[in-house]
Amino acid sequence: MDGTEGSAGQPGPAERSRRSSVSSVGARVADVLVYLADDTVVPLAVENLPSLSAHELHRAVREVLQLPDIALDVFALWLVSPLLEVQLKPKHQPYKLGRQWPELLLRFTSAPDDDVAMDEPFLQFRRNVFFPKRRELQIHDEEVLRLLYEEAKGNVLAARYPCDVEDCEALGALVCRVQLGPYQPGQPAACSLREKLDSFLPAHLCKRGQGLFAALRGRGARAGPGEQGLLNAYRQVQEASGDDGCEATLGTHYRAYLLKCHELPFYGCAFFHGEVDKPAPGFLHRGGRKPVSVAISLEGVHVIDSREKHVLLGLRFQELSWDHTAPEEEEPILWLEFDGESEGMPVNKLLKIYSKQAELMSSLIEYCIELSQAAEPAGPQDSATGPPLDPGSSPAPVQRPKLRRQGSVVCSRIQHLSTIDYVDDGKGIRRVKPKRTTSFFSRQLSLGQGSYTVVQTGDSLEQG
Repeated sequence: MDGTEGSAGQPGPAERSRRSSVSSVGARVADVLVYLADDTVVPLAVENLPSLSAHELHRAVREVLQLPDIALDVFALWLVSPLLEVQLKPKHQPYKLGRQWPELLLRFTSAPDDDVAMDEPFLQFRRNVFFPKRRELQIHDEEVLRLLYEEAKGNVLAARYPCDVEDCEALGALVCRVQLGPYQPGQPAACSLREKLDSFLPAHLCKRGQGLFAALRGRGARAGPGEQGLLNAYRQVQEASGDDGCEATLGTHYRAYLLKCHELPFYGCAFFHGEVDKPAPGFLHRGGRKPVSVAISLEGVHVIDSREKHVLLGLRFQELSWDHTAPEEEEPILWLEFDGESEGMPVNKLLKIYSKQAELMSSLIEYCIELSQAAEPAGPQDSATGPPLDPGSSPAPVQRPKLRRQGSVVCSRIQHLSTIDYVDDGKGIRRVKPKRTTSFFSRQLSLGQGSYTVVQTGDSLEQG
């Protein structure tokens, strides 16, 4: 595993149960279990498992599920455990990687030896990190849309995708529509699921009690603010679901859910463990560290506070330079450099992300940039709308820029980070205000139109 096409990261809370993907191994035939995002299992009987490639297993899963050819690009096989996630390349041999799992854990995690010894990965069939969002808009197969919907829903409910309350309600309403059918006051299905509010909203927004489903029945305690918002959004889904009086298909609602998720800048990312320095509370104090998730996609990097469930820093590749260091006997570090200000003056900011997965993150950033540059000759129009559609297909909907709410969880909170601010005045690197000069790192995206810039020593202060 070289970290380019394969990517690794942290597993979601729903995936922390112990599983095994090889139930029995005979002389020639093995029973292999591949898990889907909704925790259903695809059993496969395969021969010569030790030499079987991920591409061959992928094909077997597609045949069992009867998926169209587009599924080859949409989905990938992953090795997943409570400690580590790895997206496999087509040439990888899952059985051999499973045998090497303890070595991978020692290299890329800080897990105690006892946890490493007990950890066992399982195979999961889920979204390919390198599949562009724009191509999702062209998918019409309902089963492919369902698999993508189930995975996105799991990430929203687990708060792996931080969402504002309004977005959680809108997404939860679509889940209600899929699971309960069109909104109908007093419907029995809603009453029977009144204790399963966490099927529609992330746990931190759920309030147990009479709320939502009592309101659906038209009696009982009054719904709380979040539940009432979900109820209102559910009503609106029902009102908008019909087309010429006909009930919309489930595929329509799967697509609507995915389109809403596309507004989240970290949709489709690979996630990694890390820690960052906290800002010092006082001049004589040290801030310590806070755990973060680092989300990397084809579009950029987002650093997410693991506890508060909001974005600390979001950067497109055009806005950053990066590198990673791994000094002997010291913790590996992923360095992110980006534009910023210090007391109104332009500076370069350096963020240190401490992680044993720094090498994986750096390699994934580099590979995503290579893919972006390879796709660039298609031109700005193609990159925005994707390849031309078939003559008989409907055009992809135009995506409007997301309006950023004040205080939105997807907005950067640089003030919550401890960064190194520096400038180069031609005599050396200085850690403070005046003018920026040159990048500390040479590794960055070079598209000729990026917004990451440097300030020359002759620039006036007003230009910052």
